[in-house]
Amino acid sequence: MPYIDTHCHFNFPVFAQDLTQSLNLIRQAQLQAIVTPATQVADFDAILRLAGSNPEIFPALGLHPLWTAQHHDQDLRRLRQLLDNHDEVIAIGEIGVDFFTDELVALAPRQWEILSLQLGLAKEYNLPVILHSRKSHDPLSKVLKDAALPATGVIHGFTGSYQQAKRFIDLGFYLGVGGSISYPRANKTREALARVPLEQLVLETDAPDMPLNGYQGEINRPERVVTVCQILAELRGESVEKIRDCAWQNSLRLFPKLSTVLS
Repeated sequence: MPYIDTHCHFNFPVFAQDLTQSLNLIRQAQLQAIVTPATQVADFDAILRLAGSNPEIFPALGLHPLWTAQHHDQDLRRLRQLLDNHDEVIAIGEIGVDFFTDELVALAPRQWEILSLQLGLAKEYNLPVILHSRKSHDPLSKVLKDAALPATGVIHGFTGSYQQAKRFIDLGFYLGVGGSISYPRANKTREALARVPLEQLVLETDAPDMPLNGYQGEINRPERVVTVCQILAELRGESVEKIRDCAWQNSLRLFPKLSTVLS
């Protein structure tokens, strides 16, 4: 069974400038699907075009919290317009909250406002969400509980404790497993992902970001999802085949529109 990278910014120039080579590499790695989330309104049309011409690419549209200061109300109106006209969009994302810096903390009210509006769209269009959460797991889990999204979603690139992981899982959310588990110092996250039910985990790279241990300073690539799978198998004491196959099925449940194409 092939792989799915549930989070890769394949529209970024590092991949788009040599698209043929990038596609060849993912096919050689048996990557059958790459979910490509937007970060800003400027990404929307490019991602839709990329997905329209490459069957391995599946688009998600959303407004990322790191660009909160640049997001405007018309961006949300544009998002709704595209959701009305593009049924191929498989999720709302990348959205969320980020309190990593003082500047972002100062923007917390606007971050929560933009997130709330996008969660409302997810509920209205019955789409899962792809969530960015940094220094915000506890308040985010409370907001998600109140939101009661029918299609739930995924906490992408999860880094947190077992208790935090369990709160998200108890709400029906999946955890995205990425390069952070390759770092021995990430004890808390590695322990959490070794203990939680495998049925709630999906694989991702966040390429070109989130490089794996040993590749620091290099551009991350979607085909390294294979290495993420191998590391997760070692952590859990399970076979690579079991992790790969279960992650495939989990991804199809997380993103029902993927299932209609890949099943």
